[in-house]
Amino acid sequence: MITAIQILIASLIDAVFGEPRRYHPLVGFGHLARRVETWFNRQPASPGLLRLLGVLAWLLLVLPFGLIAHGLGHLPEVGIIADCLLLYLALGTKSLVDHARAVAIALRDDDLPMAQEKVAMLVSRDTNRMDAADISRATVESVLENGNDAIFAAIFWFAVLGAPGVVAYRLANTLDAMWGYRNARYEYFGSFSARVDDWLNWIPARLTAMSYLMLGHFRSGWWAWTNQARQWQGSNPGVVMASGAGALQIRIGGPDYYHGEYRQRPWLGRGPLPDYFSIERSIGLVQRSLLLWLLIIITGAWFVR
Repeated sequence: MITAIQILIASLIDAVFGEPRRYHPLVGFGHLARRVETWFNRQPASPGLLRLLGVLAWLLLVLPFGLIAHGLGHLPEVGIIADCLLLYLALGTKSLVDHARAVAIALRDDDLPMAQEKVAMLVSRDTNRMDAADISRATVESVLENGNDAIFAAIFWFAVLGAPGVVAYRLANTLDAMWGYRNARYEYFGSFSARVDDWLNWIPARLTAMSYLMLGHFRSGWWAWTNQARQWQGSNPGVVMASGAGALQIRIGGPDYYHGEYRQRPWLGRGPLPDYFSIERSIGLVQRSLLLWLLIIITGAWFVR
């Protein structure tokens, strides 16, 4: 029951205050990770050595903070509060909603340059090439995928392993975002980070997808999940975005530009392409899913206490 209450309180704190505007621990961790990479990512080197160095760098960055979280949780009197604050710092619901809604407002006002500027805070694509439809599509994709990464997976690992679990998950997810690319620099060094993130997200991604189905158009979402998700690069994002697109009865994915490179991505979902109103609908789907998770967690804790 204590864990359920901590999840509820952390979610409420995030809903009211959002992420810290200054000195966010994940920002500091990102700076540390870049420095560690310069020490360990020795290019050129053999693939085997780079993989080993990637594992060592991951362990050096993640394990100490997981142990610190474990120690804080066992402090007399303040351990419960420390765990709650660590979960709050791992959540990104309000930040995700605020960034996505800023894009939708700019599109509603026909301010394409502003929409391009705002969507650049959500995605790593060439936003200067985007028109209104591209921006809407990219924003909906980000909302659906980050619903898992920044909300539901964090809650899942806190429920399973407490503060050490959510800290390890969030740091591993950050390292995957930084190192998990299949290019000359990270193909071998970042392979362990990418694989661990896949493992940690396997169950949460499917729970997130099921939440989207239950609170959207179930039949359309199930069809997209079972017929389209496997075509996406990365099974976890594919499952989450396909089910979300189907639940909303829209079509996302498709071709796009990343760092000047044209990529032909598969389509996910069925129906019209998103517009600015679809962004608001995707936000609503994630918010309803969070309420469902909190209801299930509190109810389940009440009956097993």
